[in-house]
Amino acid sequence: MLSVIIPTLNAEETLAQTLASVQASAPPLVEVLVVDGGSTDQTARIAADHGAKLIHSYPGRGRQLAHGASMSKGPWILFLHADSQMPPDWETGTSRFITEDRNQGLVGYFRLAFDQKSRGAQRVARLANWRADVLGLPYGDQGLLIHRDLYEHVGGYRREQNLMEDVDLVQRIGPMRLKRINLTLTTSASRYRSGGWWARPTRNLVCLMLHLMGAPRGWIEKLYR
Repeated sequence: MLSVIIPTLNAEETLAQTLASVQASAPPLVEVLVVDGGSTDQTARIAADHGAKLIHSYPGRGRQLAHGASMSKGPWILFLHADSQMPPDWETGTSRFITEDRNQGLVGYFRLAFDQKSRGAQRVARLANWRADVLGLPYGDQGLLIHRDLYEHVGGYRREQNLMEDVDLVQRIGPMRLKRINLTLTTSASRYRSGGWWARPTRNLVCLMLHLMGAPRGWIEKLYR
């Protein structure tokens, strides 16, 4: 069984597409958990309409992801953002990754693309894929496929980590255990359209550098928001 864990907070604009993309190629042995941090919109109804298991949590992405993992049943876990869409026939690619002997003990992530084809979107996607492949720092919007034993061995998501929770986890996993799955995950460009294709990535980069330098979490959160 594969457990797909999706944290949400007022995700009605994108969640239906995300769940539909998961279920389009999902075999019967996939469970989908939507871990909600207190949405006041139609997130819960959308999760129910698509047959996902709704789990209530205190808000905070690290806390929600950790709670979802603790409630899931599968030996493999796929962490996915609520504004990301899986590619067609994704189950074939992930099954191949899981069953290949050479991938045992490795953690998979996907190639990133945006649902907008502008030059800015293509530039940011290229930089994100370079950062993941060369520096070993995939973000959560590239998905993360990990065996439960390894997830627990490295300590999982930290509940108090409300920002950079994905970087914090992959740092503990280590670049030698990360491998790109040859599939493309399509993520919403809405936060870049509102924040700017130059300003938003620059802010994200500064936040990453502050995190790697060990800056207080409050500083990073203030800058990020």
